[in-house]
Formats: sequence, C-alpha cells, structure tokens
Amino acid sequence: MKPEETIDFPIRKVWNRISRMYNTEAAKYGGSMAIGQILLNIEPGGTPSTKLAPKMGMESRSIVRTLQTMQQAGLIKREADKADKRVVRIHLTTKGKQMRDVSRDTVVRFNQAVQSRFTPAQISNFRQMMNELDRILEQEQLF
Repeated sequence: MKPEETIDFPIRKVWNRISRMYNTEAAKYGGSMAIGQILLNIEPGGTPSTKLAPKMGMESRSIVRTLQTMQQAGLIKREADKADKRVVRIHLTTKGKQMRDVSRDTVVRFNQAVQSRFTPAQISNFRQMMNELDRILEQEQLF
C-alpha cells in the first residue's frame, strides 16, 4: 500500500504543515503552537490543571513542561481552588490574555481562509468523517 492510499498519511502530512504554519506565526510573538493551544483552552475562571490536557485530547504529562515554560514567561499563574485546596487552577495573566487573543485571531484567520475554499457540504462531510474516525479510535481496539 502506498502512503498516499492510507488514511493516516494525508492526515499526518496536512497536520505537519498546519503545525509548521502555526509555529511560524507563534514564533513572531515568542510562542509556539502548543502554547497557543493551551491558551485557547484555559477558561475565564481558570481551568484545573488535571482537566486541561484531556480537554485538548492529550495526556496530562504531555503538557507539564509547556505549562512550566508558560508560567516562567508570565503567561499563566497557578492558584489553589478556593473550594478545594487540592485542586490547582491555571489562570491567564494579562500577558497570557494578550497572547491568547493573538492565537485566537490566527486560528480564526486560518479557518476562514480554508473554509472559503470549500462548500458547506464538503466541510460537513469532512467533519463527519473525522468525528467517526475519532469515535472508532476511542471505542474500538483496531489491532
């Protein structure tokens, strides 16, 4: 089977290009795609650190180093939850909110540019296929 005939090759190829594009844009502001993604997933009232990675479809240990980098850069602060001191919430600083706005604008611009090149039916079909692929991977043992 040629790579072009597989399901995963075009997904990986396109994702790598998207990732490079986002990283190139984020580097202009001293960030990265990973930092931008985290910034976009922190809720206004703070997000428990244990909920952040799963919210983004990742393992918690995958973002520990990035969170430390973000805290050192002054983008986030960690605070104990007022109701449950065992829970640590991640909050955006003023600098983090500014960087989140840049990240949001970049994501919106990219999506508008891509969506303008496809019909609503094509976008709907793409979303349906990706949702079904995600469901298959989540619920089924393929090997």
